[in-house]
Amino acid sequence: MTNIEIKRIYEEPSEDGGYRVLVDKLWPRGVSKTDAKLDKWWKEIAPSTELRKWFDHDPEKWDDFSKSYTQELKNYTNEIEDFLKNIDQRKRVTLLYGAKDENHNHALVLKQFIEKR
Repeated sequence: MTNIEIKRIYEEPSEDGGYRVLVDKLWPRGVSKTDAKLDKWWKEIAPSTELRKWFDHDPEKWDDFSKSYTQELKNYTNEIEDFLKNIDQRKRVTLLYGAKDENHNHALVLKQFIEKR
């Protein structure tokens, strides 16, 4: 099983960050593509625009957002399985996001969804 971590894209990449995947639909402000050191930009797996705008990083909406995003992720089960099959299972995967709130962001939901599969 792959070790999955989440990290803000604004943090310095670590030596053992493994396979780095940006999971935001929008490119983060102030980060160059060179500095990001990405292996993949998986914008299709991010929450829908409607859900993202509705949530607007409001912690009071977190539970409803998590449930709704989990429902959206069920539409991508095959893509997630293909992604996991095509990476080195011994490598760490770091899911990168741009949100400031480390406790209420979609990468947390995505990580839990992948780990439960």
